[in-house]
Amino acid sequence: MAKDDVISQSLGIDIPTQPTKIVELLPVKPKIDTNDFDYARRNTYDVIEKGMSALEDIIDIAKQSESARAFEVATNLMKTMLDANKDLMQLNKDNKELNRDDKTPDKQVTNNNLFVGSSAELLKMIKQESEK
Repeated sequence: MAKDDVISQSLGIDIPTQPTKIVELLPVKPKIDTNDFDYARRNTYDVIEKGMSALEDIIDIAKQSESARAFEVATNLMKTMLDANKDLMQLNKDNKELNRDDKTPDKQVTNNNLFVGSSAELLKMIKQESEK
């Protein structure tokens, strides 16, 4: 305790002579389990491949039977296949976003125009610009 510090003496507390260091704690990035991603991706590929095989067979059946219901089933399977492809793309996008390195910040450009001077100088400059 410093002898000349009257407040700390009267309160009976010790004030450290060295300033304390402030340590900034950075958030810990959670480890991402890629097993789930790999499993979902494998399943999505499998569904797409089996769907493509089934689609070829259904189109053949629809052509042979010339049934409206068979063509409806074929178009529904086509839509389902498109949705599965979109899901695969979304899965890849989500994985890329989760594994993105946060050390490289997004580039942001800020352009500010600043006039340093008095209002009289600003009016003078505006008048000169308007006369041109």
